[in-house]
Amino acid sequence: MRLAFMGTPDFAVPSLAELIASGHEVVAVYSQPPRPKGRGQKLTPSPVHAFAETMGLPVFTPASMKAAEAIEVFESLDLDAACVVAYGQILRPAVLEAPRLGCFNLHGSLLPRWRGAAPIQRAIMAGDRQTGVQIMRMSEGLDEGPILLGEVMDIRPDDTAASLSERMAHTGAALWPRALAAIERGGATPTEQAGEPTYARKITPAEARIDWTRSAAEIDARIRGLSPFPGAWFEAPSSEGPVRVKALLSTPAEGSAAPGTVLDDRLTVACGSGAVRLLRVQREGRAAQSAEDLLRGFSLPAGAVLG
Repeated sequence: MRLAFMGTPDFAVPSLAELIASGHEVVAVYSQPPRPKGRGQKLTPSPVHAFAETMGLPVFTPASMKAAEAIEVFESLDLDAACVVAYGQILRPAVLEAPRLGCFNLHGSLLPRWRGAAPIQRAIMAGDRQTGVQIMRMSEGLDEGPILLGEVMDIRPDDTAASLSERMAHTGAALWPRALAAIERGGATPTEQAGEPTYARKITPAEARIDWTRSAAEIDARIRGLSPFPGAWFEAPSSEGPVRVKALLSTPAEGSAAPGTVLDDRLTVACGSGAVRLLRVQREGRAAQSAEDLLRGFSLPAGAVLG
């Protein structure tokens, strides 16, 4: 099939690789424009953009797919279908209707639960036990289209947003050849979404600060759901004043005291109910490290109170 691929982050790269490996003709790759990155604020292409260039594919990075010029270019591609994975832009009807067979999106949840921008993070933060990947026919509404194919996946007790995203990216990528084969032969059977929708709104900075008065289960889920980015954080006392520390991995533990109190020499911290043991952390301006390594050079004795 003659395809356009539209995607931006690491999550989308396995899908593009699968489409290429399956023998489809990818005539255009769309991605968000390069963004300033790092200390030098150098313009850096997205992961999909960079991968597409290594594969010799033409890349388009319009600032807005709503612009008349961008729509005209897209319409001129004479596409059979467009495959969309975390592209990051809303597509107008003129774009959705341009390919002969339509536009199709790979989404990282079991719709209609967690429609929107951050389904993987929200599923972990909510304590969900299962999630999934689904390919849907795109419509004007936000992740409202009928489902063509999907796969249910377990959320493991130690999953972070990073580890779950990695598994989902590859599981989802493997769905594309089957979905496109069914679409091409007219054998795809769309299923309308059923149930009450929930929305995975974008993560805000205010959500990242750990509230130690919450339960251990809630705090552990928040830490894992926000790892590695933006990273749940707390303030640790030091002789030079509070130091911001990100918690990147944790596990529920036994213990009780006033919320935020360090309980032992293994960085177990009391919560509103129960406790969590911090396993991997990152001080501001430093590399991520194990809690054990942090404690070798940064004193957080039992009885210290985290903010």
